[in-house]
Amino acid sequence: MGRLAPRPLLLALLSLALCRGRVVRVPAGSLARVVGTELVIPCNVSDYDGPSEQNFDWSFSSSGSSFVELASTWEVGFPAQLYRERLQRGEILLRRTANDAVELHIKNVQPSDQGHYKCSTPSTDATVQGNYEDTVQVKVLADALHVAASSPSSPGLSLRQGEPFELRCVASTASTLHTHLALLWELRHRSTRQSVLALTHEGRLRPGPSYTQRYHSGDVRLDTVGSEGYRLSVSRALAEDQGTYRCVVSEWIEEQGNWQEIQEKAVDVATVVIQPTVLRAAVGRNASVAEGKGLDLTCNITTDRVDDVRPEVTWYFSRTPDNTVPGPHVLARLDRDSLVHNSPHVALSHVDLRSYRLLVRDVSRENSGYYFCHVVLWAPGHNRSWHKVAEAVSIPASVDVTWREPDYQVYLNASKVPEFSDDLTELQCRIVDMKHTEPSVRFTVSWYYRMNRRSDDVVNSELLAVMDADWMLKYGDRSKQRARDGDFIFSKERTDTFSFRIQRTTEEDRGNYYCVVSAWTKQRNDSWAKSKDVFSKPVHVFWASEDSVLVVKARQPKPFFAAGNTFEMTCKVSSKNIKSPRYSVLITAEKPVGDLSSPNETKYIISLDQDSVVKLENWTDASRVDGVVLEKVQEDEFRYRMYQTQVSDAGLYRCVVTAWSPVRGSLWREAATSLSNPIEIDFQTSGPIFNASVYSDTPSVIRGDLIRLFCIVTVEGAALDPDDMAFDVSWFAVHSFGLDKAPVLLSSLDRKGIVTTAQRDWKSNLSLERVSVLEFLLQVHGSEDQDFGNYYCSVTPWVKSATGSWQKEAEIYSKPMFITVKMDEVPCLK
Repeated sequence: MGRLAPRPLLLALLSLALCRGRVVRVPAGSLARVVGTELVIPCNVSDYDGPSEQNFDWSFSSSGSSFVELASTWEVGFPAQLYRERLQRGEILLRRTANDAVELHIKNVQPSDQGHYKCSTPSTDATVQGNYEDTVQVKVLADALHVAASSPSSPGLSLRQGEPFELRCVASTASTLHTHLALLWELRHRSTRQSVLALTHEGRLRPGPSYTQRYHSGDVRLDTVGSEGYRLSVSRALAEDQGTYRCVVSEWIEEQGNWQEIQEKAVDVATVVIQPTVLRAAVGRNASVAEGKGLDLTCNITTDRVDDVRPEVTWYFSRTPDNTVPGPHVLARLDRDSLVHNSPHVALSHVDLRSYRLLVRDVSRENSGYYFCHVVLWAPGHNRSWHKVAEAVSIPASVDVTWREPDYQVYLNASKVPEFSDDLTELQCRIVDMKHTEPSVRFTVSWYYRMNRRSDDVVNSELLAVMDADWMLKYGDRSKQRARDGDFIFSKERTDTFSFRIQRTTEEDRGNYYCVVSAWTKQRNDSWAKSKDVFSKPVHVFWASEDSVLVVKARQPKPFFAAGNTFEMTCKVSSKNIKSPRYSVLITAEKPVGDLSSPNETKYIISLDQDSVVKLENWTDASRVDGVVLEKVQEDEFRYRMYQTQVSDAGLYRCVVTAWSPVRGSLWREAATSLSNPIEIDFQTSGPIFNASVYSDTPSVIRGDLIRLFCIVTVEGAALDPDDMAFDVSWFAVHSFGLDKAPVLLSSLDRKGIVTTAQRDWKSNLSLERVSVLEFLLQVHGSEDQDFGNYYCSVTPWVKSATGSWQKEAEIYSKPMFITVKMDEVPCLK
């Protein structure tokens, strides 16, 4: 039984849901409007079925019992004949505000429009539920609002800035209902309007956006005078207060708990004209004062104001006659509280009622320029506030500070002139004929370079270095790096002499050089101001440049000799247009070889530098470490000797000579390099001729099989005893189908039987052995895919001479043989 208790509540909720239906609403209570104003009645519908956009019909009844059709949103012929004309004129219209809301507008409402207005909606619901109409009563009141200016005989006011003024208007209502009045003072200037100060219908004062600060300071007030008067008071008129003032009054009534404006009237009260304050500022005529004396100037003010205004005076200084403020330098200022703001060298004083004196003590050249004063008049306001009423700027007065500038000349000479490239250049800039120079004057220098041009084209000068008043040097772009490297040296040798040195003069340094000597005068604040620049005449730095010439001639004193003898070659050097040359010599040998990759080869043997230091270059014959000698016979002659020559020494021998010129003491610069004519070593012999060939009985193998390659040496000509022959044998491989890759050394065996094998990246192994006097066997064990390619051998024969010494013959090469390595066969096929 306890679970049946909620059943009455459930039935009540179900009954409420079933009774819910369409609701049409207009404002509750009654509406009041004044004759001649516009009546707006809103109407909306909710909780309906059917389309979202609903239609509305309006009807009117003066008594509330019999209604006449007024307007409809969907039926054109709905209105009665009485209202059709007003509908056509637009005095009565419907304005849809939403799909479910509409407003009825009646313009210029008349007493005949007082009555009851009914809003109804045609049914679009599935069942008829709720209310389909609602009615509101409208009362039309007579126009009982009166607004007028308080002083119609004086519609215009002419004021000066800072003067007070008052404006008044009268507003009252005789409405039979309880209404409130609201008042707004409005200023119209040209095409703009702005709110000054308003008294709302709730009795609150509200200033306009531009008058908020003045309202809170008490400068702008709104007071009531009696029961119907309203007074606008402005204690200090400003320029922006000019214009026509209107008194706008609105009447408000309370409807449904909210206040509704039902009428508004306005009247022009007065036009206020603000006369500008006359203010002029003037400084005396242009002045000329000697350096070290005092400068005395006066700013005279003229104004038509005699009331309580205070001036603010500021003195300015400018290098140009432009007196636009701000921008120039402020010298001194006297504020509106008569407080003076100046500096120890500048004083400002109030001489009389309208004159203000500026005194600059101990003037210098930097005080030459233009002086002017700036004046602002301030008027007091409420709560210790101040308002600017006028300002003026005087015409600048020109002040020229005269002084006796130092008199001097500048002379530039070249103490050292280059004759060759890399020579030293030294220029001296001297101050001569000095007059009127005082201890407070110092001199600095600037160095410039100008390129030579054969035409008449104008060439800009390039700054090399400039010295400031503190004798700090700053380099130009042209000289910055070379000065850091010590190639350009700028110095001050004496008080009246400056020097510029180029340690290593290049052809790009040829041109015109000049110096500029600047005089600097010490100022009161211990700074320095440039007072004069004097230019020297240019000095031309030039030398005739000719190409360096270096000739080397090689000679062989003993043209015929045999193997084992000493080879001698002398080289004679001659040069032109090279300063103090020293020579370095390199001996080279060009030998024809049979190498597949380099058919010709030039080897460096021995060299001798410009300091006569000898160095072995690529001389690798360990048995003849002391077998070559290079020495200097004379300054321009050198001799090369090679002892115990061998057949392998055959080739073309040359002297490569380089001429060096001294630079900055112990340094040297390469001036030129030349190659001598070749001297040939050619042994005419009827000895044996050696050849090499490769043979293999395994040219094609399966991976893992043994590869056998024989290097076979054959001898033609004179028969030799096997003990009189020895060989250096090397094996090479080119792992490609062609010979487009570099050969790889595999293994070598020298004439003493020592085997050397190169390291490889795969698993197969190599072995090399001598199997007979003229046969050498290379074996590849456990061959891999990478072992395919072209194989060849190189052989260097050694032959014992009749004297018992071993002679190295020319290296010979075999033709390559291609070896193929195939993949393993399928085990079942094996």
